[in-house]
Amino acid sequence: MLLKLLLWFIRLLVLLMVVVALLPLVPTGQWWIRLWDFPRLQLTSALVLPALLLGVHAWLKRPRKEHAVWGVIILVIAGWHLTHILPFTSVWTTEVPSAETQTGESQMTLKVLTANVDYKNDQYAEVVAMVQREDPDLLLLIEVNSAWAEGLATLDEEYAHRVGEVRDEGLGIVLWSRIPLLEQGVEYLVSDRRPSIFATIDVPDIGPVRFIGAHPVPPGLQERTVSNEDERRDSRERDAELMLIARHVEKDPDNRWIVTGDFNDVAWSDTTKLFADLSDLKDPRRGRRLLSTYHAAYPWWRYPIDHLFVSDGFHLIDIDRVKVQGSDHFGLSTTLTVGRKDQGRPEASAEDEQVAEEMVEEGAEDAAEHDGG
Repeated sequence: MLLKLLLWFIRLLVLLMVVVALLPLVPTGQWWIRLWDFPRLQLTSALVLPALLLGVHAWLKRPRKEHAVWGVIILVIAGWHLTHILPFTSVWTTEVPSAETQTGESQMTLKVLTANVDYKNDQYAEVVAMVQREDPDLLLLIEVNSAWAEGLATLDEEYAHRVGEVRDEGLGIVLWSRIPLLEQGVEYLVSDRRPSIFATIDVPDIGPVRFIGAHPVPPGLQERTVSNEDERRDSRERDAELMLIARHVEKDPDNRWIVTGDFNDVAWSDTTKLFADLSDLKDPRRGRRLLSTYHAAYPWWRYPIDHLFVSDGFHLIDIDRVKVQGSDHFGLSTTLTVGRKDQGRPEASAEDEQVAEEMVEEGAEDAAEHDGG
């Protein structure tokens, strides 16, 4: 009797694993479906449990054909998850070449630090000390509210250039730069509550580099609609903002680009892949390390949702996580150098363009429901 119950438990557990593995393929923005794209590493590790139970059952009951079938299903699920994870390990090929492999290139370096400080956090002095240790050329801080703006005031003495908007409720975003800004501004791409930073950086010996800093809304965030109802946000506004950023880059392929921020989306999602395909931007983590940045307090429950993408012509010196005291995010520190642009830009497919257009339209509708626009 106990062995029968154990077998039924294994069957149900494996079927549940199949369902959550495939749920992200459903073409919907519903937050409770989109969020299953995040824990692929954890779900792969969780497959150890049904595999062990299946082995115990086979050992006690003698192996049967059914054991082999369920074992194959477990392996297929693991393989499906690994197709998403392995590109962000050293077994994969890199997208952004390492600087040391380049010869005869300019060694002008550019260090970018991106960090979500968590607006509820009050460790201002510790974060300032971290910034001083890291000493980035470009510093993008996210969730900067009025208290954080006051706590970070000393950074204005160290960085000559600043652009962004200070807002409460985790919506603020500010860029500090040691390098002159030829152009700078704040734009509201989808929602009139969520600013993004657009700037052109005048990098010595290199020339202009276009920069975008963004913080799209996270799926699952509970917010109040214009009809005064509490509702969890789906992914439509986030997806639309990423598509609009990709279009900005797509329209200006001749310039060098850096796009960074807390995207509230994992590196392997279909949305992030479409963003990279449309913009032709590269992820320096591919072929190197996953560098999961959230949640900082839970080592076994982390996802790579803070990103930095670059255009062709950038080479990577170093990329790593940085502890941000008191925040639920790690920072992402990236040191780049610039060399020759080697590749021509491939054209995005008509299908990708159509999917992006639909995302933008649906995101605008979602933002209107919550912003009253």
